[in-house]
Amino acid sequence: MDHLFTIKEVAKYLKVSERSVLRYIESGRLRASRIGQWRIKRRDLEKFLKENSNKKHTENI
Repeated sequence: MDHLFTIKEVAKYLKVSERSVLRYIESGRLRASRIGQWRIKRRDLEKFLKENSNKKHTENI
């Protein structure tokens, strides 16, 4: 089973406000499920980070 994070945990990890995490969810950039409160799966957080990284991804370096 994938680990579930709260908005507070994700905000702390990303070093952004909880409101910013809510905006990511509301805009569809970050997948989350409402289980009493918002929960974010580890794999969805990793996908969000990969898609929003400012590093260039190159193949065969």
